[in-house]
Amino acid sequence: MTQKWLSIVGIGEDGLQGLSPIALSLINQATILVGGDRHLAMLPPDERQRIAWKSPISSVVAEIIQHQGELVCVLASGDPLCYGIGATLTRQIPISEISIIPAPSAFSLACARLGWSLTEVETLSLCGRPPSLLQSYIYPGAKLLILSEGKETPAIVAEILTKRGYSGSKIIVLERMGGIHERIIEGVAGSWSETEIAALNAIAINCIADAGIAPLSRIPGLPDFAFHHDGQLTKREVRAVTLSTLAPLPGELLWDVGAGCGSISIEWMRSHPRCRAIAIEQNSSRLNYIADNATSLGTPNLQIIAGKAPDILKDLPTPDAIFIGGGVTAEGLFDICWQALRTGGRLVANVVTIEGEQILFEWYKKVGGNFSRITIHRAEPIGKFLGWRAMAPVTQWIGVKLGV
Repeated sequence: MTQKWLSIVGIGEDGLQGLSPIALSLINQATILVGGDRHLAMLPPDERQRIAWKSPISSVVAEIIQHQGELVCVLASGDPLCYGIGATLTRQIPISEISIIPAPSAFSLACARLGWSLTEVETLSLCGRPPSLLQSYIYPGAKLLILSEGKETPAIVAEILTKRGYSGSKIIVLERMGGIHERIIEGVAGSWSETEIAALNAIAINCIADAGIAPLSRIPGLPDFAFHHDGQLTKREVRAVTLSTLAPLPGELLWDVGAGCGSISIEWMRSHPRCRAIAIEQNSSRLNYIADNATSLGTPNLQIIAGKAPDILKDLPTPDAIFIGGGVTAEGLFDICWQALRTGGRLVANVVTIEGEQILFEWYKKVGGNFSRITIHRAEPIGKFLGWRAMAPVTQWIGVKLGV
């Protein structure tokens, strides 16, 4: 039987007195204690080795692993597996070697204070993460729970909501939950002015849209006006079809080759918080558009690479799907993309020229796949009347890599 040498104990604001006998015994038996300064200060002084978290956190994780076989106890806030250190450690150490004793998470405590059902709220952390992540969670009627970075986070959140057109949203800041200094502060995003806030806080939001604000769905096919662009944009209807063909799944990685303004990769990432994407674009102005759109639409972790395909594609992580929206005539592009794609992955390409279609057909003869022709007509004014204006038809090819 594998020895459980590492324990991870969640501690609430009430400190050691709130721990179970099992949690206390794991702390008492440990020969090495790891935690933040606040948690280590809760322990009575003794001669045991103590390791405080420092940056980068990976250096401390490596130090913990070096003590494999000794009794190591890591002290964590709340539930260690809820945006906590537990998730980091279990990626590198087998769970068979770890004992985890969670305390109530900040989300559970907040729901208990507010009477919210945890299964009916959206949760995210802004600790060490870009605040613009919030953008993709905002919609009318949404109830959000946020782990705060610090005392400034509520004001940052209020500003994001107000600029997005949700100034009437109710904000509740819950400080130091579970301790004797617990406090709840309530306000409205558009008039938020509270500055005396404890560093340890969580934020609850009831999203209320201002009059006339059009919500942005997470379903692919955002309106074209949601993106800053120079015309190099996969139009809404074609984008929706393309995303359905790419078929994103949580945790998958997309290469968006010839990304333009980034609309495909951004909507891929908006489909699920764990979806990842790399946008490859050589035009400097469009690179700025991609960065701006990623921030404003809640996907700040989109990886943006400046360069010309296919040369720039070397040494990138293996993709689950690839979209080629521009540059299909580049020499060797399809060969490199197909070789990089994992088995079972999807390669989707859109073209509007006969030359592009010829290249797709040649590739079809090599690996098979399926063709679609996407034709869109939009109603536009013709004098006093409405008439149909055709957009350029798009030929779409999808190939699924069935073998090496």
